[in-house]
Amino acid sequence: MATLSSTSSATTHTPAELLDGCSAEQLFSKGPGLTYDDFILLPGQINFSADETELASRLSRNITLNVPIVSSPMDTVTEAAMAIALALQGAIGIIHSNAHIDEQAAEVRTVKRFKNGFITHPMVLSPRHTIADVDAIKAKYGFSSVVITESGELGSKLAGMITNRDVDFIADRSLPLANVMTTELITAREGCTLEEANQILRQSKKGKLPIVNAHGELVALISRKDLLKSRDYPLATKDVANNQLRVGASVGTRDDDRDRVAALAEAGVDLIVIDSSQGDSIYQHRMLSWIKATYPHIDVMAGNVVTQAQAQHLIDLGADALRVGMGVGSICTTQDVVAVGRPQATAVYRVSALARLHGVPVVADGGIACIGHIGKALSLGASAVMMGSMLAGTEESPGDYFYKDGVRLKKYRGMGSLEAMAKGSAKRYLSDADRVKIAQGVSGAVMDKGSVHRFVPYLLQGLRHSLQDVGQPSISKLHAALMSGQLRFEQRSPAAQLEGGVHHLYTYEKN
Repeated sequence: MATLSSTSSATTHTPAELLDGCSAEQLFSKGPGLTYDDFILLPGQINFSADETELASRLSRNITLNVPIVSSPMDTVTEAAMAIALALQGAIGIIHSNAHIDEQAAEVRTVKRFKNGFITHPMVLSPRHTIADVDAIKAKYGFSSVVITESGELGSKLAGMITNRDVDFIADRSLPLANVMTTELITAREGCTLEEANQILRQSKKGKLPIVNAHGELVALISRKDLLKSRDYPLATKDVANNQLRVGASVGTRDDDRDRVAALAEAGVDLIVIDSSQGDSIYQHRMLSWIKATYPHIDVMAGNVVTQAQAQHLIDLGADALRVGMGVGSICTTQDVVAVGRPQATAVYRVSALARLHGVPVVADGGIACIGHIGKALSLGASAVMMGSMLAGTEESPGDYFYKDGVRLKKYRGMGSLEAMAKGSAKRYLSDADRVKIAQGVSGAVMDKGSVHRFVPYLLQGLRHSLQDVGQPSISKLHAALMSGQLRFEQRSPAAQLEGGVHHLYTYEKN
């Protein structure tokens, strides 16, 4: 059977008289604002395989991603674990600012110091903890190998190790770990490579290898199981100059957020995201101008915006990327509460059309509920999509799992919810000084999605097939087809939307 070749032309232009549907400009030039579900992309000619599709795209003026996915700076979505996992997959995470400055900077440093294969936040207890504490860890996380340090924290002097063989047959679960832990340990010195650590594990025939510094203090852990699973990540989002993973972080628009920016810059952050539900404010203008003047080497993503006028103001002040979306998130109630916003598809297309003239990438934030929505956002000119609910519920998102009606769930809340506002996010809505807080979001729960390392590749394979079906082998060529009018669209009626989904089945299961 003949195979498709990447050398085949994927930019063959269809004669105008054979073009069905309409161009994006025709679709969005009149009528009501449109959401992603209101239109469909028409198929193009396929002359390349899905695996040949190129997903690299610009995140900002100076940062390129191999995967066009960005995690939302929400306190139930992105901390260091999420940012590390996404960077390894070729995407990027934005650490939320709903925390003390030092805590957020520490999350950024954790990402920058990460080395593939090293567990940088191992489970740690002290000699004063009991076997019952180990049991609790096993019940909650599914493992019972725990490192013991003098204080029970990472960075303290290594004291021992607890494994199943140490505690399995002990009836008294109240015994202190000092009585049962293994104290004769094989360790490796901070700075060792994965290859060196693997050699030590092979020779010692141990399952765990603590990494200590010159003072004998625990800095990391290597597990034989994780080492065997560990693979190189060729698409990883890295700063080539120092071979560190890239990470972004959000800040507010208040004067005291300048201290936050300074701490993040010192921690090595690659991208600052000014986090505001309405980005065209004098407060954001001042913050954007100050960051670009004070830290010109750090790219700044400004927003959120949904109109060309808003976008132009931020571009004029030096924004390196724009975040587009207002009131379209699954847990956002901004449009209901304040009656301001814009349907996301229209917002992405209009803002992208302007930003493209200035070489400023656009990130579509919100409204992404499935793989098809990612493809649609990119087809309208976005360089990447920012996701909250799609990534919430993964193993790497903050929070613990719980069960309800037999379903494994994780908490997910909007940054405009009263719960998040109480922790500090009210300033995102310019209301932290308000006597009465007005919620612009809700709290809820999402289903367990497993690990980002399995979930993101699934999303990407679907996206590759989306690009293949429209006949565009890369995001850059997708955008070129958008601008030339070769990429064709068609508006969908409510009946067409119903027809395009699952229908007329007595029962079905969607996995």
